[in-house]
Amino acid sequence: MAKRDYYDILGVAKGASADELKKAYRQKAKQLHPDRNQDNPEAEAQFKEANEAYEVLKDADKKAAYDRYGHAAFEGGMGGGGGRPGGGDYSSAFSDVFEDLFGDFMGGGQRGGRQRASRGSDLRYNLRIELEEAYNGMQKAITVPTSVSCTSCEGTGAEGGAEPQNCPTCSGMGKVRAQQGFFTVERTCPTCSGVGQIIKNPCNSCGGAGREQKERSLSVNIPAGVETGTRIRLAGEGEAGLRGGPAGDLYIFIEVKEHPLFQRDGVDLFCRVPVSMTTAAIGGDVEVPTIDGGRSRVKVPAGSQSGRQMRLRSKGMPALRGGGQGDMFIELAVETPVNLTSKQKELLREFEKMSEENNPELSGFFKKVKSFWDGSN
Repeated sequence: MAKRDYYDILGVAKGASADELKKAYRQKAKQLHPDRNQDNPEAEAQFKEANEAYEVLKDADKKAAYDRYGHAAFEGGMGGGGGRPGGGDYSSAFSDVFEDLFGDFMGGGQRGGRQRASRGSDLRYNLRIELEEAYNGMQKAITVPTSVSCTSCEGTGAEGGAEPQNCPTCSGMGKVRAQQGFFTVERTCPTCSGVGQIIKNPCNSCGGAGREQKERSLSVNIPAGVETGTRIRLAGEGEAGLRGGPAGDLYIFIEVKEHPLFQRDGVDLFCRVPVSMTTAAIGGDVEVPTIDGGRSRVKVPAGSQSGRQMRLRSKGMPALRGGGQGDMFIELAVETPVNLTSKQKELLREFEKMSEENNPELSGFFKKVKSFWDGSN
């Protein structure tokens, strides 16, 4: 059977660039790799065919010979080398794109060799504060259990602060290669676990990690206007990095406690204020608290009903990072008197007889009820 054209095998035009050839080969290798096509007996042969095509076309001299003579360039000694192009070893072709294809499975997807000192983990701290503290803003002292750089070895992990040495197994690369069939497999070095370095004399204090567990005291600036869910980032205040690596970040998550008097909705505050039946009926003044610790006098209009709201402008919460201040809403709750004396009951009955025309909502409701009953009969 005549051999297929190498360009057709890779699915590219004859004038394709090196990047286009590599991209096409990467797609073919991923598609045809035998480990991913165990139910396709032809996949391995097609995979080898793609390897052979790329082995020739990625080499400028071989590509020029192939473009001029075709497959004959590698037959009968023509083109220098004879036999199968590339000598039957496709490991070099496959290794060109190996990490692109399988980097996520080998060594955690990291490219370019060893993993030296690694960054420390980010930390989360949940902080509960009072509504008044959220209104005013504050400096809050917190204690965070975390990993800090070891003082004995100065974060190197080696006794006396000595520098780690290159791993003899991988020569400091953090990865080792092994030949398996016609391609090369690259794995994380088992000696240094991918770090590329080893410590002959680990630090007695940290056991070679370069960090140790301690509690740190920090002062956190809580800006005015924070609310539940606000996140504050403290760069470099997280867990210390491994073997001298950079520290992670500390994230403060704010939770504002519920308040006995005020309910919050964004920058606005709501306060439910009970008023007597008499005050609601004839009007009057009530004194209400404000979040800043002060007080305001609110005029209750005559004939007010439960649920009526009145606005106190700019008496709410400050907007985070500036932008004005919210309002405070007073919601009236008309209270029915309880534990009446006989005299009070008598006066109320007399008042009720005299006030039949003073309850328009009540009268209107019963008119609708009567109409409903009449219509259903």
